[in-house]
Order: sequence, then structure tokens, then C-alpha cells
Amino acid sequence: MRALAALGLVAASALSVVSMPLSAAELRLRVLETSDIHMNLLSYDYYQDRPVQEFGLARTITLIHRARAEAPNSLLFDNGDLLQGNPLGDVVARVRPLAPDQVHPAYKVLNLLDVDAANLGNHEFNYGLPFLRQAIAGAAFPSLNANVMEADGRHHAFTPSVMLEREMRDEAGQTHALKIGVVGVTPPQILEWDRQHLAGKVQVRDMVEAATEQVSALRRRGADLVVVIAHTGIDKTELPRLSENMAAQLARVKGVDVLLLGHAHTEFPGPGFAGYPGVDLAKGRLYGTPAVMPGRWGDHLGIVDLTLRSTGQAAAGARWRVADSQSSLRPIFDRATRRSLADADPMPAVVIAREHQATLDYVRSQVAVADRPIHSYFSQVLDGSAVRLVAQAQLAYARKAVQGTALEKLPMLSAAAPFKSGGRQGWTQYTDIPAGPVAIKHVADLYVYPNTIKVVKLTGAQVRDWLEMSAGQFRRIDPQGPARQEVVDTGYPSFNFDMMLGQDDALRYELDLTQPARFDKDGQRQGEGRRVVNLTWRGQPLDERADFLVVTNNYRAYGGGHFPALAADKVVVDAPDETREAVAHFLAAQPSLSAAVAAPSWRIRPVPGVAMQFVSGNGAIAHLKETPQVRQVKDNGDGSSLFELAP
Repeated sequence: MRALAALGLVAASALSVVSMPLSAAELRLRVLETSDIHMNLLSYDYYQDRPVQEFGLARTITLIHRARAEAPNSLLFDNGDLLQGNPLGDVVARVRPLAPDQVHPAYKVLNLLDVDAANLGNHEFNYGLPFLRQAIAGAAFPSLNANVMEADGRHHAFTPSVMLEREMRDEAGQTHALKIGVVGVTPPQILEWDRQHLAGKVQVRDMVEAATEQVSALRRRGADLVVVIAHTGIDKTELPRLSENMAAQLARVKGVDVLLLGHAHTEFPGPGFAGYPGVDLAKGRLYGTPAVMPGRWGDHLGIVDLTLRSTGQAAAGARWRVADSQSSLRPIFDRATRRSLADADPMPAVVIAREHQATLDYVRSQVAVADRPIHSYFSQVLDGSAVRLVAQAQLAYARKAVQGTALEKLPMLSAAAPFKSGGRQGWTQYTDIPAGPVAIKHVADLYVYPNTIKVVKLTGAQVRDWLEMSAGQFRRIDPQGPARQEVVDTGYPSFNFDMMLGQDDALRYELDLTQPARFDKDGQRQGEGRRVVNLTWRGQPLDERADFLVVTNNYRAYGGGHFPALAADKVVVDAPDETREAVAHFLAAQPSLSAAVAAPSWRIRPVPGVAMQFVSGNGAIAHLKETPQVRQVKDNGDGSSLFELAP
């Protein structure tokens, strides 16, 4: 009996040992993200031709070094929109193109940062596929994309994902080999936005579907951790497949441990996302998945701190899981105190000194003379000269393009938007060209994108809808409400606020903001409201059944911004020339820029008893004398002021 009891005690002891949990190894890993650098490698504003403190990868690098010094285990990823965005990018791609053996300046810098992998953003495709392939060939790390396919639709056009193998040290000092799967995706809308470069050459899949396949494959290959680098933003609503901002859907893909976001130039976690479905601002999670989005132009470093736990030993093939996480952002500049939080690291200035100087030489070359200042401080509320100059230049180009064709007889309009309008871009980010010599930097300041000119053919009714869509930029004004009301919806992208003018100043219209917006931000009809009133052509009501030509850019013509009716089938002039080239030629041909600017074609209709207020940069104060319809209400103390339109 004693022997049986002893055997039972041994068995019970063995069972208790088996059932006891193995001690879990704990490992802390810091994931760092840059995104939407847009060639701002240095803290230098080429448009204003001066150093700045508010943006620039050189300052983000200082934060990267600090963040790495605090964490023994770290990974660094870039989320695209790296190669385009300022004159430095244009010089390398177009003005003095890279030689076959040259490394792109962006990759000169990133290679020295030991980047682990990078994603391709939508703007990587702006200069065409041959340039993109040449540029990424100089990267010392994988450049990923899982949803752009070759023209046959069966093969990936770029490396879809990568399995990184890294040695990491746990909290007890033990070393473990971790396998980190990384996937990259970009908006399918690149086929619209860069149609001239991509049509017939690639196909683009839905981001969520492509990521799901890659994540599953990486898990099957034994990934301990999966990171999705998604060049996409966070939308508040559920969206259909092939949509542009699919972060919420990607966060719910099974097997994703970390979601790195971009594209929207916003900051997550941040107060702007309070109340969004699935958002945990305290921990920086989206539907339970750790996520981060670091603004734009290097103004923030994104950080995701992970606590990983394993229940086994590395030698036994341990598998890790995310036990905890904390996402955060580190800014390079304190917007409230206007104080720099990070000095510029000297490395980028040294390694791209030649390209920087070539850019300065280029942007300083003169093309015209301005007899009065040209600026965009009030271009969201007034028909300003900066936007009208661009529209006039487009009109002059297109009129020549249709000469001798059947299109020549049709009335022609030109649509343009204020690209530089402060706000989340920063309160110094406006076109501001003083009277005097006009250089290439000023042309680039007027038109910041490498878009090409297109002409679409529309009915008068479709022209009206285009203007109604643009009028969605404004808040609705209540004529019975407060005496002072905000007029601009700051969540509406200024590059989607198109104004129009006609040849010989033939177009006129007013905006009645007491009416509801006719379309939502996705171009869906949401009522019968009509904000566009007194729409006339040559003094008569615009004929909604007549045909019109409208000059615009490739982004808008092919559906960018979800404007009603606009799509590839409406394009009748598919010009290859950049809008900036047309602007430069137009300016150079004008004896007087003030005379060349058309008279205002639109205005906001006053609302009796209501002063409509808006915020603009303090640089606007210098232009108040020439703009009597605007007055300053107060200085906000952050580089901006509150202004209002005269009632």
C-alpha cells in the first residue's frame, strides 16, 4: 500500500510539474515610423528659400537616434510618399535626372539610417515607373508593395512582403531570433491619379485583400510578428473595397500585430480621432491593433512600443505574442510655444550637399517680374490672384492645344485650387510672392505638384455640379444664428476647392452658404441644396445643356477628389506637359502680372447680420491694406490669426 501511495505521490508531482506554466520570457520592441517626407530631407523651405524649424527629416533623425538609444530592440520603417513633394524631388527626377549609377538622395540618407524596410506611397508613382524602379534600386533595404500587379494581373510589380530575421534581447538578457513579417500597400487610386504613367502597365488590387493574403502567408512561414505598412488614412465610416482610406479595415485583418499608417498627413494617436469607431487614443490602437501615423514632412516620429511574451525557450522554437503596446508621437516642433524640439542632424546636409545646391540654383533662376504681391492667404474665401494666375496659365495653354480642332469652337473654362492654405500644413505654408523678380521657386510655390494638364468635356449641368462639389468646403451659415460664424470646414482639403474662370472673364457665380452642401466629400448627392447661384456665361444664365471644355489637372480629370461626372471618358485633351511648365511660360510672356490676372469670377454672397470668420497665417496681415473686404479679429498666438469677411 505504501508503494502504491508513493507511486501516486510521484505521479501527482509529475502531473503538477507538467501543468505548471513555463516561465514566460518578456521582450520589449520599439517600432519607429517615418511617413510622407515628400523630399523634405533637410529643414529647408525651397519655396520661401530659407531654413525652417517646423519640418524636415534632418530633425526627425535626431528623434530617431534618441528613441533608439532608449530601447535595445528597435525597427525603423518608412511609409512612402518619399520621392516627390518639393523642388529637390523635381530636380532629381526631371531637371537633372539621376544617372544610371547614381543613388537617389532620399536613399542616400535612408541607407545611412539603417531602415529595415519601406513602403511605396501613391506619390512614388508621380514620375513614372522607370524612374521609380531606378530610384528604389539604390535602397539598401526592401521597398515593398503588395497590391500593385503587373499588367497581366498575376505577378506582383514590386516585392510584396519580406521576412526580417533579427536578434533581439529579452528583459533577462537572453538573445532570441525573431522573424518579423512586413507587408506594404498603397491606395488603388494611383491608377486614376497617375493614369498617364500607369494605364496598361499595372493593375491595382484592394489593399485589404492583398494584405490579408500576405499576412496569412507570412504567418504560415513562421512569422513571430507581422507589421503592415499601409499608405492609407483612417476613415470614420465603413468603406467599400478599393477605397482610399482603409486603415480601419486593415486593423481587423487577422494576424496583424502593428499597423503603420500615412497618406492623410494627420497624427494618430491624436485628438482629431476622438470618437472614431474602434479608436483607443490612450493606448494608440485601432480595433485593438497598435497603430501610429506621424503627420507629414518629418514633423513627427511615430513610435509603437511592444511588450512581447513567449511561453517557451528560443531553442525550442518559441512563438511570441503581443502582450501590451503603447503608440505615441514625438514632434520636432512645439506648435504652441513655437519652439524647436530637435536640432537638425548634420548627416543629410553633408550627403546631399550637391543635390541641395543644384536645387537652389534651379529655384533661384528668374522667369518673370511681379508688379504686385501674389499670395494665397485668403484663397479659401476670396477669388485670389495666386489661384487665378494658375487658372489663366492653364487656359492659355489649352486654347493653343485645341486650335485647328473641332474643340476650338466650344466655350472653355479653367479650374484651379489653393494648394497651400496653412492649417494642418502649418501656418507658414502659403504662396507668398513679393513684388519683384519671379523665380522658379515662386512657380513651384504657385503649383506644388507635378501634375499634367488635361481638358475635359462636360455639360453646363456637370460644370455646376463641379462647383457645387467645391462649395462643400464651407460650413453652412445660419442667417438667424450668431453674429459671427466660422465659414471654412477645416476638414475639407483645400486642394479640392476648385474655383473656375472663363476665357475673357466670361464666367461669374456666387456662393450662397445659407444653403446645405449638395454633395458629401465622396461626391454623393445628399440633397437638393444649391450653393452656386447667379451662375452666368457672358452675362446670361449658364446653359446647363450646352457643352463646355474645362482645363484641369490629371488628378482631377481622372476622378481625384470624387467630383461628380469626372472620369477618364470625359478627357478630350490628354496633354503631356506639366502645369508648372505652363505657369512658367505664361508668367514669362506677361508684361504685367497684375494685368494678366483675370477679374474675380466668384464671391461668397454676404449674409446680412453675419460676419463670416476664418483662420489664416499671420503673413496675411501684411496684405490687409490691399484687401479691404477682410479684417483681422485677433492674433491666435500660434502663427495664425482669426479674420473675418466684411458683412
